[in-house]
This record gives sequence, structure tokens and C-alpha cells, in this order.
Amino acid sequence: MTAAQGVLLHPITMGLLLQSLFLLLLLLLGSCLHPAAAFPKGCYPSEEEGLKTFRCSNAQLTEVPRDIPNDTNKLYLDFNQIPFLPRDAFRDLPLLLELDLSHNAIARIETGAFQGLAEHLHSLDLSSNRLVSVSKDAFSNLKAKVNLSNNPWLCDCRLQELIRAVELAAESSGGIVCDSSTQEENVGKAFLQVIADTDLCNVYKKTTDIAMLVTMFGWFAMVISYLVYYVRQNQEDARRHLEYLKSLPSKQRRSEESSTISTVV
Repeated sequence: MTAAQGVLLHPITMGLLLQSLFLLLLLLLGSCLHPAAAFPKGCYPSEEEGLKTFRCSNAQLTEVPRDIPNDTNKLYLDFNQIPFLPRDAFRDLPLLLELDLSHNAIARIETGAFQGLAEHLHSLDLSSNRLVSVSKDAFSNLKAKVNLSNNPWLCDCRLQELIRAVELAAESSGGIVCDSSTQEENVGKAFLQVIADTDLCNVYKKTTDIAMLVTMFGWFAMVISYLVYYVRQNQEDARRHLEYLKSLPSKQRRSEESSTISTVV
């Protein structure tokens, strides 16, 4: 290689080296500003209508993500496989306004799952899950409009208490249908129609009272039966003893009779 060629190659080599170093620096800065492992696969932050949004729709999630930005206003966790909501699941999201949990596999909601959301949350979508029965305490102090439609509800006093404790989202009440019920004739009916005609909590109370009365009557009958048996048995024993005494000599009979009478009395 001639001296002239070396002079020409040296600037090119230095340029390529500097370019590689610059690209490596950009990659390092990008990984610091946006860590690749910060969010679950399929989740990403965005801004919609001036509100900070975090979308995890159809991301194959089996639990509520933990690394959600705490300034999120709208959270979409719809179309996943989340089976239940634990206590304090959203406690680090004090600015959350809308929460979409529709089309999951949620069958259980622990008391306190929505703790910390009472002040700001105004929309909660739990439609198309697997909810059968939920305590009203799970929604304690929550002011959000709730969508509970398209779940396999058990229509009983517990559901009646829940419906009266929350504010249902507009046009969602008709989708709350009895998949099962404490009264067979209610299966397949819209729940609001059922409780318009029947107070399920009052029916439950009456049924409980009747069951208690039947139980008490049963115990009372057993006690009476035992007392009658006990008295009759004693009378029979006394009669047999008196017959035995009659067969004894007169002197011995009198002393035995007095003893028997005092024992019976």
C-alpha cells in the first residue's frame, strides 16, 4: 500500500468509527429513556384527547401489570385473561379516570381492589367477564359508573345489594341477566325486572326465619317426646314394682310400699 493510499484510508476509517460510536451512544440513550423491559409485551403509553393513556388491550395478560405510569388517566386492560382482581390492584394510579377491564376471565374481586380510585374514577367497565357473585364492599365508596353486563350472575340478595350500592352505566342494566337464581323462575330474566317485582333479600329473610322455626319446632318435639317416654317408663317400672310387692308377705309388703311411694314422689 502506497503512502497516498494510507492517507486516503485513514479519514474514511476514522469516519466509520465515529459513526459507529455515535449510533451506539444513541442506542444507550434510548434504552435509558425508554427501558425495553419497563412495560409488558403489547402494552404502550400514549396521549388521547389530552389524557395520558396506557393500553394493554389483547396483550395476553394474566394479571394486572405493575409498571403502569402513575399519572395514567385512561387504562385499557380489555381482551386479556385476567382471572381476578386482588386488593390494592390499582392503588398507585391516583389520577385514573377510566378503567376498562371488559372481556377478561375475572371471576373474583377482592374487597379493596379499587381502593384509591374513589376520588377520580368515573368509568369502570367489567362487562363480559365471569362474575357470578360479588360483595358490595368491593365497590365501597366508588362513585364511578359501572358496567356489569354480560356476566353469568347468580340472582340473589347479594347481587341485589350490589346493584343498589353502585351507579350503573347508561344502557348497561339490561345486560345484567340471571344465569342462575335462588328462584328458578328468574333464570334468563333481566335482574332489574326481577327485583322490580320481588325483594330477594326479604324472600331470603323469610326463608331463613321459616327454616329456623322448623328447626326449633323439631328440637321442641324431640324434648317433649323424650319427657313423655321418660314419664311412661317410670310409671311402668313403678307398676311392675307394686305388682311385685303385692306378691310379698304383708309385713314386708308395707315397708316396701312406703319406700316405693316415697321414691316415686
